[in-house]
Amino acid sequence: MKTISLKLTEELRRKLERAARERGQSKSEVVRAALEQFLNGARGTQRPLSALELAGDLVGCVEGPGDLSTNPKYMEGFGE
Repeated sequence: MKTISLKLTEELRRKLERAARERGQSKSEVVRAALEQFLNGARGTQRPLSALELAGDLVGCVEGPGDLSTNPKYMEGFGE
C-alpha cells in the first residue's frame, strides 16, 4: 500500500479523529472508506431534490386565494 500525506483544517482533523474513535478504526481506514465511497460515485446516487424541497422555505410565504390554480374565475379576462 502506498502512503500519501495531506493537509487538513483543524476542524476536519477533529472530525476525522472523532469518526475514527466512534467506529473503532484508524484514521487511515476512515479516509480510505470515504475516498472509496466518493470515487465510486456514492454521492451521485442520491435522488435529486424535488421542487418542494428546493423551494420549501417559500411555501406559504404569501397570501392569496387557496384555489388560485384550480378556479377558472381567476382567468376571466386574462390575455385580453
